[in-house]
Amino acid sequence: MGEGRRRRCRGGRAEPGAGRALPRPRRGSRAGALRRAPREWNDHRAHVALAVTEPRAQAQARALVAYLRSALEAPTLDLAEPPAVLRGGFDTEIYALRLRDAPTDFARPLVLRVLQPHHDLARALREQATQNAVADAGYPAPRVLLAAADPAALGAPFLLMERVPGRPLLEARAIGMGAVLADLQLRLHALDPAPLAGALGAAGTFDGYLDALARRIARARLDGLAPLLDWLRAGHPPGGALAICHGDFHPQNVLVERGVVTGVLDWPNALVADPAFDVASTLNILRFVPAGLTSMPRALRGLARLVQPLLARRYLARYRRGQPIDDARLAYYQVAAALRALMRAGESRRGIGGAPSGLDASPYAARLLEHARRVSGVAATLPS
Repeated sequence: MGEGRRRRCRGGRAEPGAGRALPRPRRGSRAGALRRAPREWNDHRAHVALAVTEPRAQAQARALVAYLRSALEAPTLDLAEPPAVLRGGFDTEIYALRLRDAPTDFARPLVLRVLQPHHDLARALREQATQNAVADAGYPAPRVLLAAADPAALGAPFLLMERVPGRPLLEARAIGMGAVLADLQLRLHALDPAPLAGALGAAGTFDGYLDALARRIARARLDGLAPLLDWLRAGHPPGGALAICHGDFHPQNVLVERGVVTGVLDWPNALVADPAFDVASTLNILRFVPAGLTSMPRALRGLARLVQPLLARRYLARYRRGQPIDDARLAYYQVAAALRALMRAGESRRGIGGAPSGLDASPYAARLLEHARRVSGVAATLPS
């Protein structure tokens, strides 16, 4: 795509192509109050993120500068300002930074996303391929400028990407959130999946997704989840269209600035699969993630618990206005999406797969187990 279609972030403003304007909330509505939330909320998408100290941030930034001086052949490249720790990564370290004496593409607000040592080394490259493929198609994903699978430089694979302005949709907007999510997801599912399918290969298919779950279930000895995997393999619905599926599409991964969607974040779970899988993943999050784990102001979390079912229903109804989804297919993929979250909770209980998050220790896993049992009839279990 030409430059006119590519979203950029300069001086904290979104340029044309970054996203579409959202309908304005009614004057005096709760959405308007949330829109005026303090700027310190910006990019702080969760209260259960990895804890990262300032000395750690400084060390990672120095290591990045040393790497970039060599990789970009820019011997005077340096930090233009101290790095800032961004909260929001359940299993990654995220920093905001700026460089000076850097090549033009790197002379802008940047985000450094450092994976954990236990992650698949190729994950950073997959995220780069995914984000750049959808950005090339005009979708508002941050463009990855550099990705490194070799952990030698920073101790783990990492990505360096452009930083987009905005606050999470969950904080910026209360009215019409389900419609915004559904419309944005429909835009994603309407993109041509062929370029990304070619880039990701078999690992980026639904069969590849099940194979990866099987390997991790076996490695962590999560025998209580194996019957769910068997049920999924035996009951995979035939047919179905293929689309780019984000895999973790929810209000905290959508940034909004001045009524415009500026970015969709966090793409490591992306697949080319039945779009019902993506919708099912979103429904699980909207219905079952405890409101207390979100970045929503504490005073509103009690209200959020009451409106979660309504938000999920409105989101699904809006999506179905644009693309019908069969109930049985959707139920199957809800179990498929639940299994990934259950596997992560099981790994946490086994003490593997990195530091545990608040989500792993929350009622989320128990809610998913019960929902999967109701749909499949399989009584899966997690280690105590």
